[in-house]
Amino acid sequence: MTVPLIEGRDLSLSFGGEAVLDNVSLAISAGEIITLIGPNGAGKSTLVKALLGLQTVDRGVVTRKPGLRVGYVPQKLAIDKVLPMTVKRFLNLTHHASLPARIEALHHVGASHVLNSQISELSGGETQRVMLARALLRQPDLLVLDEPTQGVDVVGQADLYRLIDTIRRAQGCAVLMISHDLHLVMAKTDKVVCFNRHVCCSGLPETVRQHPEYRSLFGYQAADAIGIYHHEHDHKHDLSGHVVGGCGHDHGSGHNHDPFAPSASGAGIEAKQHSDMRVKDVSRG
Repeated sequence: MTVPLIEGRDLSLSFGGEAVLDNVSLAISAGEIITLIGPNGAGKSTLVKALLGLQTVDRGVVTRKPGLRVGYVPQKLAIDKVLPMTVKRFLNLTHHASLPARIEALHHVGASHVLNSQISELSGGETQRVMLARALLRQPDLLVLDEPTQGVDVVGQADLYRLIDTIRRAQGCAVLMISHDLHLVMAKTDKVVCFNRHVCCSGLPETVRQHPEYRSLFGYQAADAIGIYHHEHDHKHDLSGHVVGGCGHDHGSGHNHDPFAPSASGAGIEAKQHSDMRVKDVSRG
């Protein structure tokens, strides 16, 4: 049996008599991608802090792989626009790295061109790529992304999800993504965990969105509107998302780059207290 990089068992926590975590169990293994999805105030960030040892819980046990390295990408980067701060200098603030290492990290995320740019002048997508580069400088076993597509348009979101998957495969790291944005969910996710102070349901993206607890939590219209990003190819990408070695197919005949293309998959749901529930086919999207 594979030992998880990090695991929380039966975690409970209350603030002022109000339960924030209610008997939560979650494990993350090497190389897998887990998306933690839930509304604002659901306790997602609190759960992640507890898993990382930044928040003490009232009950439960957290175990972490000895020497676990974590790379963290926050929701927002608060930089005063009048403060001169180049990307090159920013990448060296909290983790000293050589200039070649910083250049290589930016190359990995497709942002080599911003090395000497001011942080305050970057676009939303460029900022997220710089934050990813900063996290990768730690050579993490686990990459934690808090709302990674916030402030990024739909095309940029698809690019970021493709990049995250490419990083996962190239670096061999696990990825934990936190999100309340239902517009686009990464189909490469090994598991989506629907969370609202407890685990409502979990499984593949295509099936979780059909689960009654998920639909009740987010509303039926929102659940039906969710997009699942697919990027299925018979070729490989480098860390900048560029095709390596040619496509091997004709882009003009049936090759789908639509980030909202439906999937024919309808298996893989794991539902708390709903293990006997049948999952309807969702190939119609």
